[in-house]
Amino acid sequence: MNHNNDDSEILDETASLSRASVIFSRRGFLIASGVMVISAFALDSQGAGGTQLIIMDQAQGLLVGDPTKCVGCRRCETACSEYNAGKASPALSRIKISRNLNFGPNGLHDGQRGNGNWGNGLVIQDLCKQCPHPVPCANACPNDAIIVIGPVNARAVDPEKCVGCKMCLRACPWDMMSFDPETNKATKCFLCDGKPKCVAACPSEALSYVPWSDLTKREQPRVATVAIVAPDKAKACNDCHKK
Repeated sequence: MNHNNDDSEILDETASLSRASVIFSRRGFLIASGVMVISAFALDSQGAGGTQLIIMDQAQGLLVGDPTKCVGCRRCETACSEYNAGKASPALSRIKISRNLNFGPNGLHDGQRGNGNWGNGLVIQDLCKQCPHPVPCANACPNDAIIVIGPVNARAVDPEKCVGCKMCLRACPWDMMSFDPETNKATKCFLCDGKPKCVAACPSEALSYVPWSDLTKREQPRVATVAIVAPDKAKACNDCHKK
């Protein structure tokens, strides 16, 4: 037996593994770990309830507004609807602009934020929060039409899957889904692939595109959600989150 050749082969293999360990960086480890965790969730939910959980990759960006800079020109709404729907229609905009007023001693309506009898007069920019898992609109959609799209992992509506049932509109706690009656499709902010048209159109720099952070824990919901999550999805979620 030639021990020198065997030793040489062992050394070569050890060196190869050492190089692989360097290439397999901390980032690679985290990605691989994440894949394994997601796979475990999916397999567990299938075994327990027969339905695969909707676990969505986290968005990389987020739109935020500064009400103290907003002048209420609503150019952002026009830019949004023209780019995404091909028509100037604030009702179809993914960003919603309105002045925070609450008229009368008790208020004729709740106002945008309900700040006192007369409100504070600020022009409020309502924006999609690109919710983390579990995503309310995605969980409520019976056709899994709320998906993640690149390059910034934004939550978006797949028009091929959307049937116009409006369950996602009822599910969003911040009332940030839109609906086009002409196409009978729901729509939402997908961050314009990381180059938001509303930010570019704002003359007072009241809008910013920033790295994602979880705003759902800091901002109170605007509306009470009335969407019904399908029983199989609800069971899969409960089985996971009870553990």
